[in-house]
Amino acid sequence: MGTLSTFNFLTLNGFYKDAADSVNWHRHGGEESGFASDQMEGRKSILVFGRVTYEQMAAWWPSAAALEAMPEVAKGMNESPKIVFSTTLESAEWENTTLIKGDLIGEIKRLKADPDVQMTVLGSGSLVAQLAEAGLIDRYGVMIDPVALGDGKPLFSGMKTKLDLRLVDSRVFGSGVVLLEYVPINA
Repeated sequence: MGTLSTFNFLTLNGFYKDAADSVNWHRHGGEESGFASDQMEGRKSILVFGRVTYEQMAAWWPSAAALEAMPEVAKGMNESPKIVFSTTLESAEWENTTLIKGDLIGEIKRLKADPDVQMTVLGSGSLVAQLAEAGLIDRYGVMIDPVALGDGKPLFSGMKTKLDLRLVDSRVFGSGVVLLEYVPINA
């Protein structure tokens, strides 16, 4: 069976985006940038997005500014196969992107049936909540910033069931950002 992971930045008070759908509050320092570059190196994961996150990523990673600021990450993001789930997008122009308008849960189950498929949901809190509730996520990665926001979007907003996780790895960056990796307790 294939695998599905998630990766999100979080504030101390649990927001993955601020009230304006931005992650500009995340500390993208040298050490965190190095980690992101290492993660892209040799990675063959399909990147999975919802519409809002996809539009933000597609506007940034192919840009000259992204290629200059984080060349290895930009290269990896642009070359990786990508899936965007949306009922409102008419097309997905970012290279190597497939637009899926159908059933999120059914499509992810179909993709996970292939033992060689590795997928990572980046951002996309609504997708994360739906996939978590369906029990389809194998690994959760969160980078917690030492930042609290007055308002924002909680990562697991809309979930109706309890999600029990077990910590399997952690790392503290010099900036105070903490990386935590979890798997479902029943895994």
